[in-house]
Amino acid sequence: MYIGVDLGGTNIAVGLVDIEGNILAKSSRPTLADRPFEEIVKDMAQLCVEVTEAAGHTMDEIKGIGIGSPGAVDHAKGEIIYSNNIPWNHVPLRDEMQKYFDHIPVNIENDANAAAYGEYSVNGKGSKTFVAITLGTGVGGGIVIDDKIYRGFNGIGGELGHFTLVHDGIKCTCGKLGCWECYASVTGLIRQTSEAIQKHPESQMAKIAAEEDHISGRTAFNAAKAGDPAAQEVVDAYIRYVADGIVSIINIFQPDLLVIGGGISKEGDYLLEPIKRFVAENTYCKDIAQSKLAIATLFNDAGIIGAALSAKS
Repeated sequence: MYIGVDLGGTNIAVGLVDIEGNILAKSSRPTLADRPFEEIVKDMAQLCVEVTEAAGHTMDEIKGIGIGSPGAVDHAKGEIIYSNNIPWNHVPLRDEMQKYFDHIPVNIENDANAAAYGEYSVNGKGSKTFVAITLGTGVGGGIVIDDKIYRGFNGIGGELGHFTLVHDGIKCTCGKLGCWECYASVTGLIRQTSEAIQKHPESQMAKIAAEEDHISGRTAFNAAKAGDPAAQEVVDAYIRYVADGIVSIINIFQPDLLVIGGGISKEGDYLLEPIKRFVAENTYCKDIAQSKLAIATLFNDAGIIGAALSAKS
C-alpha cells in the first residue's frame, strides 16, 4: 500500500491507495498556505497516519509516500524550487516529511505530473506515450513515456499550458503573451463568456449569470444547450482553442492516448466530440494510426492516486 498526498493552495488531500489505484481511505484539511512549511508538513504527516488507521492498517505496512505539489519540483532532491500557489522557495519537502517517517521512501512530484500519472495508472496502462491535460484555473499537463513521468532535463518539463497559441495575444500569468492557457483554461472561458455577455445583454447567458450572480465555466455551456446562439458562439470558439492546442501536442508527442480532465471535462461528449472532429481534420499525416482522445475519469482523486503510485518506482 502507498500514501498519496495532493498538496494544493487551498486544501491538503491524502489517501491510502492500493497497488491497483483504489483509494482505501482519504481525508483532507485546509492548507492555510501562508503558514511556515514545517506546519503544513506536520499536517500532511498527521493525515497520513489518519487515513492509514482509518483503513485498519499501520504505517509499518506503507511502502512509499508520494506528494504532488504545485510549482517547480527538483525530483532528485525532493525540493520545491518555487511555487506561487503556496509561497515556497527552495523548500526541502522530502527531508521534512522524512522527519516523521524515516523508514518510508518519500517521492515528490509536480501536482500536474502526479495527476497525469494517476490517470495513466488507472486508464492508460498499455500506452507507451500518454498525455493528460487539465482545464482548470490554468491549463496543466503531464506526460508519461514508457511508464515514466517525463520531467525534462531540469525537472519542469510538461508545462503544456505555456506554448504560444496566439502571437502577441493576451498576457499570461507567466508573463508571456498568447499562451494556450489564456484561451483554453476555465479562466479564459469565463473571460470569453463575460465579453460575450457585454455584447449580448439580452442573451440566455446574461440571464443565467444574473440568476446565479456570477459567471462560471458552465454559464456558456448551459446557455448553449438551451439554444442561445451567442452562447453557442462562445462554446464553439472555446472548443476550437482547446482543440487547436491538442493538435500541437499530438503532433509533437503522438501519444497512444490523450485524456482531458478538469471541471469543464464533465461536459463529456458535448466537449469531446467537436474536439475529436477538429483534431481529425487538422493533425499532421492522417494516413497513419491516430491518437485516441478521451475524458479523464478520476477528477479530484487523480492527484492522490498518481502521487501514491509514483512512490512505487
